[in-house]
Amino acid sequence: MRNEFLAFSLISILVVAAIGYFLWPPIWWIMLILGPIILLGLYDMTQHQHAIMRNFPIFGRGRYVMEDLRPKLYQYFIESDTNGAPISRIFRSVVYQRAKKVLDTTPFGTQLDVYEEGYEWMNHSIAALDAHKLDHDPRTTVGAELCQQPYSASLFNVSAMSFGSLSKNAIMSLSGGAKIGGFAHNTGEGGVSPYHKDPGGDLIYQIGTGYFGACADDGNFSPEAFKETASHPHVKMIELKLSQGAKPGHGGILPAKKNTEEIAKIRGVEPGKDVLSPPYHKAFNSPEGLLKLLSQMRELSGGKPVGFKLCIGRRSEFVSICKAMIKTGMRPDFIAVDGGEGGTGAAPLEFSNSVGMPFREGLAFAIDTLQGFGLKKEIKVFASGKIITGFHMFRALAIGADATYSARAMMLALGCIQALECNTNKCPTGVATQNPELVAGLAVDDKQVRVANFHKETMESFVELMAAAGLEKPEQINRSHIFRRVSLNEIRRYDQLFPYLEKGCLLTKETVPASWKLVWEEASADRF
Repeated sequence: MRNEFLAFSLISILVVAAIGYFLWPPIWWIMLILGPIILLGLYDMTQHQHAIMRNFPIFGRGRYVMEDLRPKLYQYFIESDTNGAPISRIFRSVVYQRAKKVLDTTPFGTQLDVYEEGYEWMNHSIAALDAHKLDHDPRTTVGAELCQQPYSASLFNVSAMSFGSLSKNAIMSLSGGAKIGGFAHNTGEGGVSPYHKDPGGDLIYQIGTGYFGACADDGNFSPEAFKETASHPHVKMIELKLSQGAKPGHGGILPAKKNTEEIAKIRGVEPGKDVLSPPYHKAFNSPEGLLKLLSQMRELSGGKPVGFKLCIGRRSEFVSICKAMIKTGMRPDFIAVDGGEGGTGAAPLEFSNSVGMPFREGLAFAIDTLQGFGLKKEIKVFASGKIITGFHMFRALAIGADATYSARAMMLALGCIQALECNTNKCPTGVATQNPELVAGLAVDDKQVRVANFHKETMESFVELMAAAGLEKPEQINRSHIFRRVSLNEIRRYDQLFPYLEKGCLLTKETVPASWKLVWEEASADRF
């Protein structure tokens, strides 16, 4: 009915214009301008989707235009250096500067309010060291005694971002940057694509609940498919994703607009439809089952390091996994702990804002639990959750991590401008889109160098902080080095905010601290 009405209106306008031409020829030029406006107004009056446009034809569209422009106007004309979200301008700028290897120093002192609640800092030493004499590429070896191919990992690596969520040019730039800089690139749960392999960077093959790259026809885990993927020489470690910080307990989301035929073929799904990974794993349903799957993956991969990633949720479930390690003797080689503030290309608002334990609390809990069971020396811990600068790395290692992941900072190094269009397939920089015209604008040769630059400069800033604290090695960093203002007149060290657990205190019921008893008793190696 609406189309018939618009067609009738158009014919009427043309008829009026034709008659008017013989009475006053200039009416044609007027109608060229007014005609489309009149048609647009008629369309607004007859559509049923937007009440404002229906009640206020043409003028009502201004509301939707401003709604789309608001984030851009705020970012470029209103936002200060310190209040942008989720990544403030001050941190976006330092990433851009380090990626381009231009001036990254700041004048006139800090813009942060050092007396504001939540302000954090590290204390320096009078006996500071010469940073130039320290190792500027400190690494940690991942792989316990059961691992036949241990991996020497950088302390700063690319966090999980899938081909599909990111464009092929973005993936090639990240992998190429990893090769140049000697660090690792986590594939994300979308599987290992040709764009991960070709640049030749070290890969951490992540497997989510969709088992992409390791999936049988029935949707379950396929040992044969996994072995083929994991045996690739560029795959250095295998990470089983239990949950991620931006949407823990939800499962991955690839919008239909991004699910091209190429991506669908790599993932083994139907193109042009939303790809929703399940919120749970089908390959196991207990802590012991998880450890058995990890052991199987280690064997199938030829002895490469295996681990799992999670955002801490119910504390008893992580304790259950540790109890299963003690009971079975099986261990992961590493655990990646993500914070509830982690990023993603697409997630429901409630999950991004209100689900999952934040980074500091989650990481401290995981470290203390491993320490309480006497497992920490055997298992390396990777931390992720807005790791952008050398201080963020230092803070994560102070809590107890061995290495770090970064996703959004690496995207910024690629040229991301935080347009917040990741889930629309309209990313203007070509980073988080599958639109060929937008992807073509991302020059791999240039961007892979910027990724490598950012990694190198951030590692150097981390080493300089370590030297300022009088420390020679990352292993010397601990919670006493970081301070937090909890109120105007109260300052707490991290070892006061997150007291260390005594090694082995969670091994027997008699030695469990009182504050842990309820969680410890609820946990079981046989069930989550």
